[in-house]
Amino acid sequence: MVLVCPVVRPSEAVSGEVPSTFIFPTQTVFLGLNRSDYMFQLSADGSPVLRQIEINTISASFGGLASRTPAVHRHVLSVLSKTKEAAKILSNNPSKGLALGIAKAWELYGSANALVLLIAQEKERNVFDQRAIENELLARNIHVIRRRFEDVSEKGSLDQDRRLFMDGQEIAVVYFRDGYMPSQYSLQNWEARLLLERSRAVKCPDIATQLAGTKKVQQELSRMGVLELLLPGQPEAVARLRATFAGLYSLDMGEEGDQAIMEALAAPNRFVLKPQREGGGNNLYGEEMVQALERLRDNEERASYILMEKIEPEPFGNCLLRPGSPARVVQCISELGIFGVYVRQGDTLVMNKHVGHLLRTKAIEHADGGVAAGVAVLDNPYPA
Repeated sequence: MVLVCPVVRPSEAVSGEVPSTFIFPTQTVFLGLNRSDYMFQLSADGSPVLRQIEINTISASFGGLASRTPAVHRHVLSVLSKTKEAAKILSNNPSKGLALGIAKAWELYGSANALVLLIAQEKERNVFDQRAIENELLARNIHVIRRRFEDVSEKGSLDQDRRLFMDGQEIAVVYFRDGYMPSQYSLQNWEARLLLERSRAVKCPDIATQLAGTKKVQQELSRMGVLELLLPGQPEAVARLRATFAGLYSLDMGEEGDQAIMEALAAPNRFVLKPQREGGGNNLYGEEMVQALERLRDNEERASYILMEKIEPEPFGNCLLRPGSPARVVQCISELGIFGVYVRQGDTLVMNKHVGHLLRTKAIEHADGGVAAGVAVLDNPYPA
């Protein structure tokens, strides 16, 4: 699915003015570093089935740290003289695969002296996760510079061929590790994003791919007939994909949205209310969801949310290691993320592959929140 997304300046969006000439992206190489997240839910016959939570198309994190956790668990088990158990820990190196995708996009861009620009936050807490990918690129003699949106606004420029330059150096790939939440966009940052989108540089992601990862698009993809349109003549692929979908419901104004709200209010423990937000900690459950739906019931703002069937994985006992807290066995659930790399040049698919996984585990007392929020911990799958 290709989305054509003209870029509009924030001032034009606020005033309602539409530029006389749309600005279409000039890049010809497209790169996606995505992570699709799942949980296992018990089916009626007691067997586990995979259910997709969401897909992350921008700043899909923890590929770097997930590449290090197998060695940590192997070391702990080896210290305890459990060498057989240590050997069962699955190998995992998503940072290498993610870097491979960036390297391929850099190569297809076709300028040996061009750099990779990583858009970073002012106070980045997850820098070591990012450094793992940077180091993989450096091993391929591809250099990465880290800059903020504000730096791009002040020192970024385009030449007449729309090549992007930062501090006088040509940029082949822009890798966003910022820019996934509205709070991260001041007017200056919007202008910087516009400059990047207008350039020939490979954006990871470009604005259309970022929008394709929103909850609303996920919900629309679950409608009958949509996958068939996108994957014509591939009924088996459609069936396999649809089998991972949880129930997803529109809250658009109208009969369909009204019915979804009624069902959620009647059985709130069966559903999750999701806004169009990334970064974790945004979903509403239980009484909070009921209060929000009561407030939104007759308000057009409700269309900015979707309703999702709540996935109920089977809890298990595990120890969560946190600084300053004693290790103890608690009831936990896990979330499995699958990293994928996608590279396209024009209409030619160059790369589309799975490059690793991420397992996050948290105590069942926490309904929402991840590793960054201090709720979940990084984990490894352990084959029985």
